[in-house]
Amino acid sequence: METGEGLTLTAEERERIKLAVHAAEQHTNAEIVPMIVGRSGLYRDAQHRAGLILALSVLTILLTTEILWLSWGWHAANAAWLVLATILAYGAGAWLGTLVPIVRLLTPTDRMHQKVRLRAERAFAQHAVSQTRERTGVLIMVSLLEHQIHVLADRPLLQQGSSEQWSKVVEAAVDRLKTGDVVGGVCQSIQMCGLLLAEVCPGRLGDNPDELSNELVQEP
Repeated sequence: METGEGLTLTAEERERIKLAVHAAEQHTNAEIVPMIVGRSGLYRDAQHRAGLILALSVLTILLTTEILWLSWGWHAANAAWLVLATILAYGAGAWLGTLVPIVRLLTPTDRMHQKVRLRAERAFAQHAVSQTRERTGVLIMVSLLEHQIHVLADRPLLQQGSSEQWSKVVEAAVDRLKTGDVVGGVCQSIQMCGLLLAEVCPGRLGDNPDELSNELVQEP
């Protein structure tokens, strides 16, 4: 199983997540929607940063070593070569800035948090997670590029549980996600979420319809 931006899950892994959702919903009237996305933002600013860093580095090296390549004196053509080398270096750096490790290196953590939160909010609306009878939907979204998980619950559920309790749902998955066990992390978070929901939104005997699909939602 891949653990990078292009995650490929087997049928068994998808079924494992589906069964985890089914088990977690047995003792609660709430609905859990699991989701995995490749990334939550384009982070074009990382491309610009990488381009500027490489361009300035190349320009600095060329200027500090000019005695080696300007042994016959300074000419107008030399300035043109400097400009061309700098432009090419910027282009190469901008391309490097599209690579996942470089994006992670050059993007501040708080910006990634913001992008993941916005992606989760958008997905919450797009997949109608709140469209349950009592507004008891919960989205558990893993964003692979950022190595982050975000849990977004309907307002009635948020009011019933403390922020510390909801944080534990995220923390339950973090260790496994760090080791590349994405499916295990998602299942662990679903299990912890089920325990919390059974406390704040317990199921009612004979009145616990399955309003949202238990299938994993996966998007780029």
